[in-house]
Amino acid sequence: MTTALATRRHFLVSTIAFAGVLPALSVTGALAAPVIPSVNLFDVKRFGAKGNGSVVDTPAINAAIVAASKAGGGTIYFPPGRYLSASIRLKSNITLYLEAGAVIEAADWKVAPYDVPEPNEAGGKFQDGGHSHWQNSLIWGVDLDNVAILGSGLIHGKGLYSGHNRATGGYQDSTDQPGVGNKAIGLRECRNVILRDFSILHGGHFGILATGCSNMLIDNLKIDSNRDGMDIDACNNVRISRCSLNTPWDDAIVLKASYGLGRLQACENITISDCMVSGNFDEGSMLDGSFKRSVPDYKSGKYGRIKLGTESNGDFKNITITNCIFDECRGLAIESVDGSHIEDITISNITMRNVANDPIFIRLGARLRAPGKPVVGTIKRINISNIVVSGAHGDYASTITGLPGHAVEDIQISNVQIETQGGGDAAWSALVPPENAKNYPEPGMFGKPPAYAFFLRHVKSVDMHHVKVGYTSPEGRTAIVLDDVSDAYFSALNLQRGQGDAALFDLRGVTDFSAKDIRGMADRVLPQQVTALKL
Repeated sequence: MTTALATRRHFLVSTIAFAGVLPALSVTGALAAPVIPSVNLFDVKRFGAKGNGSVVDTPAINAAIVAASKAGGGTIYFPPGRYLSASIRLKSNITLYLEAGAVIEAADWKVAPYDVPEPNEAGGKFQDGGHSHWQNSLIWGVDLDNVAILGSGLIHGKGLYSGHNRATGGYQDSTDQPGVGNKAIGLRECRNVILRDFSILHGGHFGILATGCSNMLIDNLKIDSNRDGMDIDACNNVRISRCSLNTPWDDAIVLKASYGLGRLQACENITISDCMVSGNFDEGSMLDGSFKRSVPDYKSGKYGRIKLGTESNGDFKNITITNCIFDECRGLAIESVDGSHIEDITISNITMRNVANDPIFIRLGARLRAPGKPVVGTIKRINISNIVVSGAHGDYASTITGLPGHAVEDIQISNVQIETQGGGDAAWSALVPPENAKNYPEPGMFGKPPAYAFFLRHVKSVDMHHVKVGYTSPEGRTAIVLDDVSDAYFSALNLQRGQGDAALFDLRGVTDFSAKDIRGMADRVLPQQVTALKL
């Protein structure tokens, strides 16, 4: 082995050890073979992988993983090249390391069939097929310990099925047809997982689907895909940081608590920090740095947001989202519609530009797609602060709404600045949106909102202070509409009044209302119920 190659191997081993994936190692002297048993480094080319983009390398890659597993674990090394593959089967104590210039490319399923989706009768009835299977992925692992995918290479899901129809902009459920690949990475009930530094292009239905996993670190990934970037479903103790995602046809980062495991399990102890999400750039144009926008808005949908829900059988608890950028996409969504309890959520230091719908959307609904006889869940103790929004779509408003008898509770909103595009008609202020209790939760589900800033309905205990909301085009609606709200306290608000005689507040069945230091309005304290009053 040349001195240069030996030095490179020494550096790689030291880097992986430093990352915490392998124990710290002491390597001295020249290394005598490309595969080094003493440090458990397995080069896929030594197992027959060609890396030429035409020969299917699945058998060689899986052979390297089996060999490493028999040795007690190790690192599967992908040198520069294009590795055409179907299902790669992870095992415990295995790291995939993608060197710069290494590409794992998902083969067409007719050329190299993927592993068949595992049966899932217990959990598969209550969400779409994509959430119910993991083995039909390009890279998958079930019930594993100590697994990692590292390196600055690329996972290209070229041959994966996404369920998205580019011609119409619509969707169809992911197929369970044997042999079809569905997602780039599928992990179920794995422990101690690290995903770091690589990129995903065209990830199929999901770039990453992690279900029932614990102790996960997802760091410094770039995902440029045609459906969800990453879904973290019923997982515990997860850190997502420094990731950039462009997902014009679906959501970027989604926390879920589905029934995919065949049982109720919470999504809890999660942090999302220092990430960028976008939803209106051509797929691949984030990775190549061009950020093109050739796809019409009505076909892309401008998704790309961060969301809690929609699958919400289990609970969501103890979650923080901070220091994130939303660019050309939908806003933040928090949704419990299948009986989950969402509580103790902190969202801070968020900037949003050109938001396609509600900047903030919180929905407690009653779809109740769950086994047995589920009841409506709860949403409470939500703290939202230090939010800056510009270019928000004028047909929407930030919405917080529960159901009659099921209020969203304990909401605090502070230090928020929102600029909307305006354009709302004054007549919309009189609208009473339908409840749509069982509908799929999505901004726009209530039709035209009667407010341009905030529409709050079925809410108990809301504290909003140091909030500024204005518009750039003529706007005729009320700024804030409260409907069936109790214990509402507003202070230090700067609300641009709609044109004509538009009100700042419209109170519809509101009890214990206080407003102090509201620009353009005298202080008001209304402890008794107010059936109808405009201020």
